[in-house]
Amino acid sequence: MDSFNGFLLTLDGYLGSSSYFPFILLGVGLFFTMYLGFPQFRFFSHAWNVLRGKYEKPDDPGDTSHFQALSTALSGTVGTGNIGGVGLAIYIGGPTALFWMWVTAFLGMATKFVEVTLSHEYRVKAANGTMSGGPMYYMERGLNMRWLAIFFAIATVICSFGTGNLPQINSIAVSMQSSFGLEPIITGAVLAVLLFLVIVGGIKRIAKVAAAIVPTMATFYLIGALSVILMNYQNIVPSFISIFSDLFTGSSATGGFLGASFAYAFNRGVNRGLFSNEAGQGSAPIAHASAKADEHVSEGMVSLLEPFIDTIFICTITGLVILSSGVWTQKFDNEFQTTDLMIVNGVYSEQNDEDRQALFDLLVNGNTNEVEAYNGTIDVTSGLANNSDFTVIHARSIAEGVAYFQNGELYSGAITVSDGLPTDSSITLRGKSLLHSAALTTMAFTYGFFGQYGQYIVSLSLVLFAFSTAIAWSYYGDRAIIYLVGFKYVLPYRIVYCVAFFVAAFTDTTIVWNFAAVAIVLMTLPNLFGIMMMRKNMKRHVEDYWKQYE
Repeated sequence: MDSFNGFLLTLDGYLGSSSYFPFILLGVGLFFTMYLGFPQFRFFSHAWNVLRGKYEKPDDPGDTSHFQALSTALSGTVGTGNIGGVGLAIYIGGPTALFWMWVTAFLGMATKFVEVTLSHEYRVKAANGTMSGGPMYYMERGLNMRWLAIFFAIATVICSFGTGNLPQINSIAVSMQSSFGLEPIITGAVLAVLLFLVIVGGIKRIAKVAAAIVPTMATFYLIGALSVILMNYQNIVPSFISIFSDLFTGSSATGGFLGASFAYAFNRGVNRGLFSNEAGQGSAPIAHASAKADEHVSEGMVSLLEPFIDTIFICTITGLVILSSGVWTQKFDNEFQTTDLMIVNGVYSEQNDEDRQALFDLLVNGNTNEVEAYNGTIDVTSGLANNSDFTVIHARSIAEGVAYFQNGELYSGAITVSDGLPTDSSITLRGKSLLHSAALTTMAFTYGFFGQYGQYIVSLSLVLFAFSTAIAWSYYGDRAIIYLVGFKYVLPYRIVYCVAFFVAAFTDTTIVWNFAAVAIVLMTLPNLFGIMMMRKNMKRHVEDYWKQYE
């Protein structure tokens, strides 16, 4: 698993974590923002009118209403990215990462407007009579690039697991275990069965479930979030200041947080913004293709609201919860995952500026000149180390109160460490370190009016958020399967999808997120290329729409 995780990190280095990717993503959004005359502002109020059905006609072709299509798309985006993704961005890049999530969302409103409009235009009727659409259809029918369409469809199938499946159930399982002590295998089994019962009913059942879940889960989550923000109201202004204070320098070290460079904050903010709202990824157009409308731009208008609701609103609320509570700089007792663990040679202290800088260079800049991985033996008695010639780094922080276990019992004996990791996979470590992803957000929710009960709000919200995302992404995947090999292979895909959903419940969290980071870019790059190629078509559609409207 460590080797596979290393492979994923290498791929991610060439894709999502590369220096070029954020500029491509933001550049396309900035281009369409300027090219279409700031549709984020000009079309915002009109989009709400379209959403509430002001211009709907009973005989419009399609399977779902504007609201149902938006709910399905939102159920695909409002998920672990809003809970765990924000926690991951702040954990890696500090408060400044939230600013770059906002930028990604604002520019993404224009990108999503374009990709949904084009995909809606080139949608087709599938063999079962339902609408089937998405970037693969405009790539083939609009650009005459079937090879690109096939690549995108394959990437969509991969991403349905990497984005919509594995990280969703994994985050649910982690949260349910920490809050209720429920074993991940049980969580995975129950929800996998429920998932199959929903998705086997197709888009109409998916849309109805999404339309019921999305407003309910958003309201429930916001009540819990506001309880934390209001409880810590004195930290609201300092939280906003921290977002902007280190905007072009990177976040400063504070508490257990060792700091983050500008490049880290920028890259992680953009990546987590994309994971949250999926603007430019090409996923939401698949859901919107089912909407009843004879005017393609009108559905693009509706989709423009998604990044605003998903990232600028909900992710900001999550970010304020984490920042105002202060948990992002504090260490908490947890079990160390191997992929977040590193044992280094020598003794380091957070109170020593030189030590902080050396560890910062290691963790942020990858500089191994000063800090070396530990190779040797740790002598342990009743779970505690007898020698002290090393430092345990976990979750980008110096771990404290570390205890060693084997098969759940305190360990006594010698532990061989090679390249900074125990060679015996049965050895686990527990102690205090920083938290990240859903665990960080869960902890933050305990700092509100509901106290320790706040964690249950996150757990239940996460179940609804992530489960609805898995539902929506199963639909994206089966539309791609229809395009590639035909309708008869949809059921086998759905079965495999549910099996993977079950297995991911007890898979290493870091590996799941790294796979998601790779998968999302495989869809995004060809889609961004495609919409840029069709920019003139898009501008003509917008001009024609307003002429008809007037």
